[in-house]
Amino acid sequence: MKVYYDRALELFESNYGTKADIARKLKEEFPIEESAESVRKNISKYINRQDHKALEDACDEFGIPLDKVNHYWYKGKNISIHAKSEDKKTLEDFKDDILASMMEYVPSYEKVSYTPNKEAYLLVVDPADVHVGKLASSFETGEDYNNQIAIKRVKEGVAGILQKAQGFNIDQILLVAGNDILHIDTPKRTTTSGTPQDTDGMWYDNFLLAKQLYVEIIELLMQVAPVHFIYNPSNHDYTNGFFLADVIKTWFNKCDNVTFDCTLAHRKYYKYGNSLIGTTHGDGAKQQDLPLLMAQEAADNWSTSKHRYVYTHHVHHKVAKDYIGVTVESLRSPSSADGWHHRNGYQHNPKAIEGFIHCKSNGQVARLTHIF
Repeated sequence: MKVYYDRALELFESNYGTKADIARKLKEEFPIEESAESVRKNISKYINRQDHKALEDACDEFGIPLDKVNHYWYKGKNISIHAKSEDKKTLEDFKDDILASMMEYVPSYEKVSYTPNKEAYLLVVDPADVHVGKLASSFETGEDYNNQIAIKRVKEGVAGILQKAQGFNIDQILLVAGNDILHIDTPKRTTTSGTPQDTDGMWYDNFLLAKQLYVEIIELLMQVAPVHFIYNPSNHDYTNGFFLADVIKTWFNKCDNVTFDCTLAHRKYYKYGNSLIGTTHGDGAKQQDLPLLMAQEAADNWSTSKHRYVYTHHVHHKVAKDYIGVTVESLRSPSSADGWHHRNGYQHNPKAIEGFIHCKSNGQVARLTHIF
């Protein structure tokens, strides 16, 4: 059959005629038992193959590996052909390729050495509901809020929390991330569920701003103590927020001072001494159900802990309540109300970034608040 198809290619390159003409000519020259339509289709496949002489010549001239060509155009006298490889990559293949390429370029960090101290504490840093990309105009709401203000407040707030924590020997930092770090989730400037938003900047610029913000925060915090990055999925940026967390995890892949919990679980748990700490965005399970959910979802750590807390977000203001065995507390946000929230009276003051100090034996012993 190779001789048969070589003859087909020879006729094609000599401009003998259309592929149907070539098929008829071949049936005259070779006694094959195929229909003219079948012959025509097989000729097309052979002519379109990736080792086509013109393609080989072009790859040789420009130094392109022939086996890396997925598709190309062949323009002849009688026809123009678009040929493509039959190998199709799945979404999983695409993800693996992207992550593999990123892993090659992640920065290397020298391991930071810390001075051990018997009396040590956990610092929880929780920049909640930052909403990078949110826009509020003082003309409408009495206060401005945009990307510049959002980034400035988070950097200032985290630095303020560190300054206020200087009286404690910190041996571990829990950085709570996600929680509407991004204001929108689609190019149409809507949340994940499609709710339109007032926005500042393009979605891709906002993603990169948030990425750089997290990188700078982690680089600052890890100079004090090892950092555990815990991601909470949220309603404004359910997909892009997850992608962002995964990018940050990859960025610090070669850093021994940072660990990550970036799964899509809506409630995450972290154990420090006698403290069991849960975090969740707050748009899902009801507040009064969180203690029992903690007991079920973190059963092993529940039984070995004495002080238990769940830190929630989403509402942008302080709500705290002691349940039997668990304290549930929502955190303040540094973001201002946009037009819709202002119109409906959803105001919150003070605007702040909060942190907490946990003792290994006595649980939460201090609250740190940086107010704007």
